[in-house]
Amino acid sequence: MYKKPPRVVYGFQKATSIHRAGDRVLYARQQHSSKAAVVGGTPISEDFARLLRSVVFGTAVAPPRGEWLRTGLLVVEEEKEIPYLLKAAKNTTRGLMSVLQAEVIKYLQFDNNQAKKNESGGKYLNKVKLSQLQEAVITGICRVLWKVGEKKKVTLCLPQDKVYLHQSLEYFQDGITERLHMFDVENYDDLEIMIKRYSYLFLDDPGPGAILLLYSCVTTRGPEQVLKDMDNSKSQLIGTEEEGSICLVTLLLTGRATPYLHNGVVYVGDEDHYATAQFGVLSRSEIGLLVQMDSADQNEANIPGSRLKTPSLPVWVVSTCGHFGVMFNTNRELLHNYHAERRFDLTYITCGGSIANLTVDTRQSSSCGMMMNEDTNVTPIANIEKLIQTKWPDAYVSWHGASHMI
Repeated sequence: MYKKPPRVVYGFQKATSIHRAGDRVLYARQQHSSKAAVVGGTPISEDFARLLRSVVFGTAVAPPRGEWLRTGLLVVEEEKEIPYLLKAAKNTTRGLMSVLQAEVIKYLQFDNNQAKKNESGGKYLNKVKLSQLQEAVITGICRVLWKVGEKKKVTLCLPQDKVYLHQSLEYFQDGITERLHMFDVENYDDLEIMIKRYSYLFLDDPGPGAILLLYSCVTTRGPEQVLKDMDNSKSQLIGTEEEGSICLVTLLLTGRATPYLHNGVVYVGDEDHYATAQFGVLSRSEIGLLVQMDSADQNEANIPGSRLKTPSLPVWVVSTCGHFGVMFNTNRELLHNYHAERRFDLTYITCGGSIANLTVDTRQSSSCGMMMNEDTNVTPIANIEKLIQTKWPDAYVSWHGASHMI
């Protein structure tokens, strides 16, 4: 089994001037706007580079999916219909971008003091400025990584100019993996400072932001542990799925790349085989996950349990037949108040730029009985209604305004 080489914890004191005042960290603003060169860290080894590429893309001898090398995490547009949107193409990065979009919405709507003071409902979201969106994306990156690192240590993967692996029969160069340096960060404030300093690497589009975030998550968790999470030594995070695998989404959402969405640990076996453990979701997530798929593909393992269906806050990453989006409500008490769940609004958004507003009424039964009728027309709207009914069975859903789906 491959063992990672020892790495030196990144020394912030030598690289920048940081002043602490109580729990606050003060830093020089001009460092964030400039494109600081990446210095320090531990260069990637040949063995680890091949292992990392294999766990993520399945092999190191063929080129990785091109979209991961050119997808930045923040597309800047002069006029955006949805100010808080993280726009992304319809490809295998969509799952990762949807999780980050959910983190951005959670931060802007529920964690941001300005939103709490100045605006009610979802009005603040529609007035978000670019600088506020950048702050939200950086915070989302930090929180995803800190979660994967179990709030103890994160290993950041950042590229430098020097190439440590050359083209060979065992490795196909991609321009990023062979130039990585790794930085161990053991404090959240220091992680935030470092992400801000090198934010251009993550945010600029086109750029390597998507693959750097994913590589950092996998390296933080450990490639061997990610394979163990997926419960299949032949698995890979980026497979044949059009918008990314469910294991990729659970890695970013829960910190573990599990394909099992049920609560806790379930032992599966029969009289001819020993029972084996399937590790599902071990604790309640702040951001939820709802999944709707063809009945032929459903089983108990890939149906989300209550820890994903009922998160701490009313924000969900959603998957309808493999297509990812985000659904949210602006009332933080929605899932803690039975009366609030009788009738409430939801907003559905995709990173392709689609948005729909709808109302869910759990006091009325759906007249079409979509959950039980196999002959229901397979349309995006029908799939979203089925998705909602996985959380609120047989609820009546009404749509407002445009409802074009991607």
